[in-house]
Amino acid sequence: MLIEQVSDVLREVAAEVVMPRFRKLGETEVRVKSPGEEVTIADEEAERLLNVRLPALLPGSRVIGEEAVSARPELLEGLGEGTVFVVDPVDGTANFVKGSPCFSMMVALLREGEPVASWMLSPATGALHVAERGSGAWIDGERVRVGQPPHWAGLRGGVLTRFLPAETTARVQANGRDLAAILPGMHCAGEEYPAIVRGEQHFVVFWRGLPWDHAPGTLFLEEAGGRAARFDGRPYRPAEQGFGILAAQTPELWDELQRRLFAEA
Repeated sequence: MLIEQVSDVLREVAAEVVMPRFRKLGETEVRVKSPGEEVTIADEEAERLLNVRLPALLPGSRVIGEEAVSARPELLEGLGEGTVFVVDPVDGTANFVKGSPCFSMMVALLREGEPVASWMLSPATGALHVAERGSGAWIDGERVRVGQPPHWAGLRGGVLTRFLPAETTARVQANGRDLAAILPGMHCAGEEYPAIVRGEQHFVVFWRGLPWDHAPGTLFLEEAGGRAARFDGRPYRPAEQGFGILAAQTPELWDELQRRLFAEA
């Protein structure tokens, strides 16, 4: 029941405050919140509505959203306690500002710091990606499982280098020179993880592990049969600080990528 209720809330908020601003943002509706990071009125209004509507579905829960944490970083200190909806009101804000449809609205439900359900809505296309721990992953109501990836030379994957340390970037690019393609990334985690499940790409390398960016997608990928973990193999836990996430189409591919991409010359 909760899966459908949260899905409905996301669709409602997208229709009310996100899509009416898509490709229609005024100059005063976009601002820089930190160097290289933009926020729009759509981000702020969507998070405001989600702050009200999500806890109403689950008494005793609370919301920790990206924009709230931007203003009050101390909110993250309680992420591992109780029942929490982690919210990214518009993931891929830079794409949204440019008029690209590659953006997502993301929610993960955490219990004592562990993701138990997640939602990623692509408002421009209407595609809804949902996962529930132990039950599976769905796209638009249809159960999905990862396919079998190609051999090494046929692999395609994103390496997001903006925050990745230069040494790691150089190592990954050198070790991946025989791959079919190393992509620059979509700049929207809510589109990256589903693309792995759909087989459009086979892996992604991230550096920052912000909970609203990765709690929804890692659960979705894992429930579809893939794997996402820290570079050293430790599980990704949203409430634990750290850097580096490797996401792959299958656990076996994860092992191969970890061994080969990060190997020292």
